[in-house]
Amino acid sequence: MAAAAPKLVVIDRDGTLIRHIPYLCDPAQVELLPGVREGLAKLRAAGCMLFLHTNQSGVGRGYFKLEAALQCNDQMIRLLGMGDALFAAVCVCPEAPDAPIGYRKPSPRFGRELTARYGAAAEDICYIGDNITDLLTAHNLGCKGIGVRTGVHNLERELAAEGLGGAFPVCDGFLAAAECLLAGSPEPAA
Repeated sequence: MAAAAPKLVVIDRDGTLIRHIPYLCDPAQVELLPGVREGLAKLRAAGCMLFLHTNQSGVGRGYFKLEAALQCNDQMIRLLGMGDALFAAVCVCPEAPDAPIGYRKPSPRFGRELTARYGAAAEDICYIGDNITDLLTAHNLGCKGIGVRTGVHNLERELAAEGLGGAFPVCDGFLAAAECLLAGSPEPAA
């Protein structure tokens, strides 16, 4: 019997929902990845609450203003056409990698706030993303995580380098990740 799917799904933006463009700051360049609408629709139909958690170090590095990152989020939501309330909360992390960690992944801070706000346990949350930081966030929170293979990162190799080889499934695209989650993903990594 498959385990119950987490009810709080925290999703990365760049390389997971939209095409990865380094330091994306132009809404005209936002392009949805294949299967994203379908995957999000399946998660919503299953009763999952959706959240967006995105590192935007270009802001902290001075490459662009926070407003540009927010405009890219708005464009993504328009392209999805699933309503402005698609995500119950959005966490945009503008810290540069060398800045003190606040919400920047792999910090579990946003996930901890979600557990407190919704009275959820860590196992009620799943992080989905294309970057090792997404899965390290899941590991640090003690929740489930699913990697998305989009050709930018070699998650299997990066997980192995972190001593987490095989700890999280890695799927070919967002739709496959959503289906994996709904089928009952593996237990959180210890």
